Amino acid sequence: MSFDDSLPTDLASAHALILVQRQALSAAEMRATAAESDAKFRALLIEKLKYTIRKLQHEQFGQSSERGALLLDQLELQLADLQEDAAQAEAMETEKTVVPSFERRKPARRPLPAHLPRERIVYPGPATCPCCGGGTLRKIGEDVTETLELTPRQWKVIQHVREKFSCRACETITQPPAPSHPIARGRAGPKLLAHVLFAKYGLHLPLNRQSTTYAREGIDLDVSTLADWVGAAAATLMPLVDAIRSHVFAAERIHADDTTVPVLAKGKTRIGRLWTYVRDDRPFAGPDPPAAVFFYSRDRGGEHPEQHLASFAGLMQADAYAGFNRLYGASRKGGPIIEAACWAHARRKFFDLARISKAPIASEAVERIDALFAIEREINGMTPQERRAVREERSRPLVAELETWLREQRARVSKNSETGKAIDYSLRR
Repeated sequence: MSFDDSLPTDLASAHALILVQRQALSAAEMRATAAESDAKFRALLIEKLKYTIRKLQHEQFGQSSERGALLLDQLELQLADLQEDAAQAEAMETEKTVVPSFERRKPARRPLPAHLPRERIVYPGPATCPCCGGGTLRKIGEDVTETLELTPRQWKVIQHVREKFSCRACETITQPPAPSHPIARGRAGPKLLAHVLFAKYGLHLPLNRQSTTYAREGIDLDVSTLADWVGAAAATLMPLVDAIRSHVFAAERIHADDTTVPVLAKGKTRIGRLWTYVRDDRPFAGPDPPAAVFFYSRDRGGEHPEQHLASFAGLMQADAYAGFNRLYGASRKGGPIIEAACWAHARRKFFDLARISKAPIASEAVERIDALFAIEREINGMTPQERRAVREERSRPLVAELETWLREQRARVSKNSETGKAIDYSLRR
């Protein structure tokens, strides 16, 4: 709509013009309000979708289903569409802006690893000058351009030759002893066995996929053969496992925790448990080396840690898992285990709330606990006496203030809220 620059001279025309302008202004305000409401709704929906996607991505373990994968893909596609619509709407509503020119910096390229061997390919220069044809050329320098290259692995068969000798005097036949093999009468070398074990347990590559990969490289190794190798290698390494287990449970104090492990089963994924017990004396200047021992179980029953820790008596730092309670009993065979509650588990409950829900109480709780962690990092490696003195002087007042603050916040929030549950977890321990 366009208006004439000339103003009306009579009062009725002026009133009419004012009414038209008011209607146009009101319509523009309504459009702006609708656009703003639509933008807010779109922003809230985007945040909700992001939260849902993060929550689904955090649930890494558990029974895998096609419906869950399709739902996550659908949400990500919906989020992408919303973000595209929001960007398009913002671009349409934004006026053109003149941006001054600037000089773009070249991206910094990291040098290739210095520990890798270098292979030089020298491109010979001309024998005569391409300009005048003269033959008196002398080298004044060179330009070197480096590229990273990969040489595919090579399979080979190693022949262990033991020569036989016969004595001319007594006719006795002598021969060097057979070399030691990781698997008795096995045809797999130690490097191949190490690769198969690392691919299975380090890269989580099942044996059937390994067999398929080796077949593409011209080496036929059945899954049953690989399984036999893995079992035999595990039996060969068992003395080392027993030595590490004995070393860990001989400590005065250990750390214990468990985590879920997805286990492939027929038609679905089962949830197993991986139990970890760690010995680490370095924080208080202990002389013994650190070590960790792992156990696997099909479920999370309390009988598993009782069996694992049957020979241990001392201090154990762990979470509030109820299956550990019988270990702390005074009537436990072999002596009770002294419980040390874990600050990291208490902090994690607040940290998750602060990261996902942006809860202010949880954020402040994380800051207060991080102040204690900062002190611990400063005294890491000191003797127990020095660490205790610093804790009495600096940490104890902070812990007392934290307890008072948590009780004040607990009275303000509902006991059924996630923040209330996180506070109760800390106060009860």
